[in-house]
Amino acid sequence: MSQISYFEAIVMGAIQGISELFPVSSLAHSILIPAVLGGSWAADLNVSAPESPYLAFIVGLHVATAAALLLFFRKDWALIVVGFVTSIRYRRLSTGPERLAWLLIVATIPVGIAGLLLEHTFRTVLGQPYITAIFLTINGVVLLVGERFRRRSHAAAERAAAERAAAEHDDTSQDFADGDPDAAIAQLSFAKGTGVGATQILALLPGISRSGIAMLGGMAAGLTHREAARFSFLLATPVILAAGLLKLPDLLGPLGNGIRGQVLAGSAASFICALLAVGFLDRYFRTRTLTPFAVYCILAGVSAFTVLTLR
Repeated sequence: MSQISYFEAIVMGAIQGISELFPVSSLAHSILIPAVLGGSWAADLNVSAPESPYLAFIVGLHVATAAALLLFFRKDWALIVVGFVTSIRYRRLSTGPERLAWLLIVATIPVGIAGLLLEHTFRTVLGQPYITAIFLTINGVVLLVGERFRRRSHAAAERAAAERAAAEHDDTSQDFADGDPDAAIAQLSFAKGTGVGATQILALLPGISRSGIAMLGGMAAGLTHREAARFSFLLATPVILAAGLLKLPDLLGPLGNGIRGQVLAGSAASFICALLAVGFLDRYFRTRTLTPFAVYCILAGVSAFTVLTLR
């Protein structure tokens, strides 16, 4: 059986930590980088191979990424957990944290169900390098089109921002500091929030970015770039963590034999890089757009497809 070297583990762990949060699809990078490099990388790191130790390895990386998100948004999650408890205790949804807690729960249900039913099929049937390269290119095109549509609907976004500003003294913004993007997210209707959460189902396709597609959904619902990015990270945390914990028995079982040290090394790299990535993106999206990531996905997808075709 092929094994994962410590060098491969650290490199792929670092890439996972970055690409899971950047709107460029971590699954695409997990599939395409080994395939393009070839040799032992392609043999050791094959996500679609049955009984592959690489799958157990990726489990550890997902848990590490989710841990980084929890650490970065620890104050937000503390308010959300308290909001969840008070909403049940007092049977109300009158504060921002209470609304946001239930918004995240409801918005996570569609992708949770779809993941349980479709993840294995999508990974084994569609998780091939050629197909992944095509979907990564499509991801770039979707981000680019979505960004341009966002610019055309700028007036609508301004109206949504004005409505949020007018609602500053509503109970829904209570317990969030002035200007906190979580306050704007909490004011989304449950229908819009669920719609944004449901977009994550598309990320089951290898090459489609979870954070990117959720950001587009958030912007379509009237959120700014930063608010949409924040919502996508909050939505992703329980999904990534649950997916990792659900498959943790694979890592503790026979598939994890011989690679647990590599998993720890890769997970450490993933945790550090994810923490740096989310901090960077939270600042980046205050003033900038998805366009550079869209261009990257198109170039990376086309280049990978070309290399694999000519090899």
